[in-house]
Amino acid sequence: MTLLETVFVIALAAKLLAELVLDALNRAQVAKNAKSMPPALEGIMSEEKFQKANEYTLVKSKFGTIGLLLDAAILAVVILSGVLPQAFEAWSSTFGDASWSSALFLVVVMMALSLPGLPLEYWEQFKIEERFGFNRSTKGLWIGDKIKGTLVGLVIGFPLLWLLISLVGWLGDSWWIWGFGIMFGFQLVMMVLYPMLIIPLFNKLTPLEDGPLRSRLMAMSDKAGFKCNAIQVIDGSKRSAHSNAYFTGFGKFRRIVLYDTLIEQLGEEEIEAVLAHEIGHYKKGHIPKMIASSAAMMFAGFWIIGYLANNEAFFHGFGFEQTSIGIAFLLFGLVGGLFTFWMTPLFNILSRKHEYEADAFARDVVGDWKPLSNALRSLSEKNLSNLQPHPAYSGFHYSHPTLLEREAAMAGEGARS
Repeated sequence: MTLLETVFVIALAAKLLAELVLDALNRAQVAKNAKSMPPALEGIMSEEKFQKANEYTLVKSKFGTIGLLLDAAILAVVILSGVLPQAFEAWSSTFGDASWSSALFLVVVMMALSLPGLPLEYWEQFKIEERFGFNRSTKGLWIGDKIKGTLVGLVIGFPLLWLLISLVGWLGDSWWIWGFGIMFGFQLVMMVLYPMLIIPLFNKLTPLEDGPLRSRLMAMSDKAGFKCNAIQVIDGSKRSAHSNAYFTGFGKFRRIVLYDTLIEQLGEEEIEAVLAHEIGHYKKGHIPKMIASSAAMMFAGFWIIGYLANNEAFFHGFGFEQTSIGIAFLLFGLVGGLFTFWMTPLFNILSRKHEYEADAFARDVVGDWKPLSNALRSLSEKNLSNLQPHPAYSGFHYSHPTLLEREAAMAGEGARS
């Protein structure tokens, strides 16, 4: 085993161990709370719903552990067995080493690596989600989504990879700076085009109908100083009973999307508070901050790939006899997550700070924190949320504060974290 392969094994084991420990801590917390409902949760959901939410959390956690072990085993085999260098050698011998060939090799490998996870995705959708009443998809729709997703990935991913790989031949050592610029520009463009071109392939987006709800939301939007170009409703109910709302785009292309399940589950006052929260993300400048954070990470990633692409020891350490920018992309994509995983809590701290700020904005615009609190309580009950996760687990994995933390902060009783 080479030094790089040894480092890989240590990094893989450390990440897997950390995730298994966090999952075990969270399951123990749920099992402990399941004996009797904690007083802090009384009034949020019934005892029956509380026990069902605990069961849902435990089932999903145990199933997630299977996924973790499978992913780790597949990654270990792919990196350590020598199958990748052999496959690349055979591919290059057959199709040559032109940029298009390297790009297509990457696409084929990534698609092949996604196949073992399909049975788990199917089981989660049609066994676990079905068991707890969340699944509304059909097997035909699920298969169609997978086919369309693969085709979209191929249509977008292949030319993008071909362009990035070609930059090396066109621009030499400075290729990674231009590569970053292209990918960052692509990301910005997709923020506008994704809801226009990609989402309609899977879901139907319609403007919120005229009526009391739309009038109320538009009035609140004006009060918040937010020129709302569009409030759209997405038919998320065709796949799941889970509900959501999100903000997308920027500038004059910004829009707010509400799940139809959200409208089914909440009253007008609560939906108004949820929309005020989403507007809060815009007014507090969270979108450009997240874009800047993403750009910084992307810039660092391209610099690392550029450095590795010129380092023969990197390729030899993973069994490749020759350097290849395409292989540098592939190895970075496969192994990089083992190291960026440890940065997850830092990004979640920033995300939770933004959620607190958006909550406070909604409270001030609506004039009371109770409507948003009621909305969050209702959504927590409907989604069978784990309301008291283990602090280490939520600190590492949760991008949003827990319901109790948000209520305490909105009411001015809790410390921000």
